[in-house]
Amino acid sequence: MGVEFPRCVILGACNPPLAYLALSEEIGLGLLLPCNAVVFERLGRVHVDAVDAEKMLSVVGNPAMEEMARQVNEKLRRAVDSAAA
Repeated sequence: MGVEFPRCVILGACNPPLAYLALSEEIGLGLLLPCNAVVFERLGRVHVDAVDAEKMLSVVGNPAMEEMARQVNEKLRRAVDSAAA
């Protein structure tokens, strides 16, 4: 495309056991699985971001997803925090 873009990497961070449970409950959830994290550089600093699973999974309107989303957020939070350390 001939454009400059900051360095950026998108990482797959899927947890197969949790993905299996989620898809068993809501097969259409495959469209929304919060499996990616992004590492990018901005203004000379490295940033690591991940999706908020509770917000992302709330769109299906299935209360059974709430605890799973909390677990996913905790795992993602630990991963992002350890990358920042």
